[in-house]
Amino acid sequence: MIQPFDFTQDKAGPSAEALSSDQLIRMYRQMHRIRAFELTVLKAVERGLVAGGPHLYVGEEAVAVGVCTALAPKDYITSTHRGHGHLIAKGGQLKPMLAEIFAKATGYCKGKGGTMHIADLDLGILGANGIVGGGISTAVGAALSSQLKHGGWAVACFFGDGATNQGSFHESMNLASIWKLPVIFVCENNAFGMFTPQKVTTPGCDIVSRAVAYCMPGVQVDGNDVLAVYRAAAEARRRALAGEGPTLLDCKTYRFFGHYIGDPEVYRTREEVEAARMNDPLPRFKRFLAETGALDDALDQRIQAEIQQEADEALEYAIASPDPDLSEVTTDVRRPFRPLEG
Repeated sequence: MIQPFDFTQDKAGPSAEALSSDQLIRMYRQMHRIRAFELTVLKAVERGLVAGGPHLYVGEEAVAVGVCTALAPKDYITSTHRGHGHLIAKGGQLKPMLAEIFAKATGYCKGKGGTMHIADLDLGILGANGIVGGGISTAVGAALSSQLKHGGWAVACFFGDGATNQGSFHESMNLASIWKLPVIFVCENNAFGMFTPQKVTTPGCDIVSRAVAYCMPGVQVDGNDVLAVYRAAAEARRRALAGEGPTLLDCKTYRFFGHYIGDPEVYRTREEVEAARMNDPLPRFKRFLAETGALDDALDQRIQAEIQQEADEALEYAIASPDPDLSEVTTDVRRPFRPLEG
């Protein structure tokens, strides 16, 4: 029996055991919101409204929603080049997000960040990052800040399996373990580093086993099961804030689209992708909600219609938004260092 959880009474974030029907439905909405947003981005690229090839999060929604549901509002996240899902799950709004991808003045970063560098410090989003593994050390720094200031916040650090072969991953894991920093290392293990299968770049042992070298718990999670991700993240957050140090979550998932929009995907077969789509996290969670009585067809249809309308309005907003004024080109940009005179 799932017990009710009142978020208004507990500022520390949800426990691993307590989720109300309303919270479960909110998780379902967030997963659909991510899916609808990403398909809207795809549509915009196909219509020639967005230049470049954004990296879509379709298929991995359960990881972002599961982890961010386990966080409190004051907690922080760091993200990746495939970061739209993380931002939405942490509370990012579709209109300024899409406007940012359109390089419009109404975007989160006034159009200067684009698809791979959206940030909102007020929401605890320290920024997406176009560098593989670039957000890992940032997360450790934010966690050190929490420890030194007795801030009582945790930091969830998202990265792909390809980042686990970067020096930043190993150095950050080592430092976080030594100092028992409140970090949750979240590996979104989708089996590919860009166009290269993981088995080509990484020894046969699972990524979760790397936690052993740094004396921290490693938990392998079904990354397409949003509740499994939530439970693992909630326990990792509890440990982090109890002073017990970091945890590595190895979330097994799969991206349904290529590395970027336009990727020819010659490195995997159509049959492999179709087989992975049979494990789509959205229908899986829908079945669970229906079996527990939290969701019926009428509510499901209403949720999907409302989310689609929200995504459509975000697209209209981004198209109609003004371009940044040329006078703003150096605003918010750090000036070069000038040594003191004399």
